[in-house]
Amino acid sequence: MPTYNRVRRLQQVIGALEKQQYPPDAFEVIVVSDGSSDGTDSFLEAHRSPIKLRWFSQKNRGPAAARNAGVDNAAGEFIVFIDDDVVPEFGLLAEHMRAHGMANRDVAALGPLLTPEDFAMAPWVRWEQEMLMKQYNALLRGEWQPSWRQFYTGNASLKRAHILAAGGFNESFRRAEDVDLACRLAARGLDFVFTMKAAGMHYADRSYRSWLDAAYSYGRNDAIFSRDPNRKWLLPEVHREFRGRHGMIRLLARSCAGRPLLTPLVVSALKLTADAATLVHGNRMESAAYSALFNLQYYDGLIGELKGWEPLLRDVPD
Repeated sequence: MPTYNRVRRLQQVIGALEKQQYPPDAFEVIVVSDGSSDGTDSFLEAHRSPIKLRWFSQKNRGPAAARNAGVDNAAGEFIVFIDDDVVPEFGLLAEHMRAHGMANRDVAALGPLLTPEDFAMAPWVRWEQEMLMKQYNALLRGEWQPSWRQFYTGNASLKRAHILAAGGFNESFRRAEDVDLACRLAARGLDFVFTMKAAGMHYADRSYRSWLDAAYSYGRNDAIFSRDPNRKWLLPEVHREFRGRHGMIRLLARSCAGRPLLTPLVVSALKLTADAATLVHGNRMESAAYSALFNLQYYDGLIGELKGWEPLLRDVPD
């Protein structure tokens, strides 16, 4: 578990790990403080835990470097990744191990990041959680199978050997480092399974600017990932996903993405629309506005990094 300046939530996460319905002598918890300055290190130094809790501190180098440090120092055969804002339900560890035991092959197991009822989320975070729940429900209905795209290190597990064989997390990425690793794992033949019972409550607390930046980074990083000679399939897949978007999203992206003078104006207008919808409890309009914002930022990052739409649309008919 990497952590950065979330000592109060970290205490809650560790408390939940100490109450897991899994033998306490059968797992360890490794926390990597990534340059925290809010008393995290002092808390970890003083805390006396009934489980095996180890912690390390490093200069701020990002979550990829922190997770690599945790993996390097881990003793177990399996790694369960949990974020410092994800409070595990009592059965999370047991359900992850059950998922691996039920599989007749090595897999990466994905657990859900659920929305807690005792926490007021910002509207943009609430929208993101709603999109996650749509994914989970579609997976449960069997509408599509889990893949590397759903490998979020807020709640996921796999054998340590697979992480090492794939080269670990790419520390040059501050975002999307988890899906980058998952893409390499998939290329090595690892399958992905989803288990709804391995649940964690996601106390997501991020600023609007951070949320926008994340969407932009995901798009930009997809363009960067596609330059890998082993990922020639990625841009055609992104284009197929684009063709499946709502018509208004496609129109908005084609009109604005990659246009640095126009995009900020449209983003501002969409945010005003979202704010107005929030004030009058217009849930559908609020959701539509945040969907437009997220998608516009994603495609702006993608098209900006690709230097235009042509690389995305090349050899793929409209």
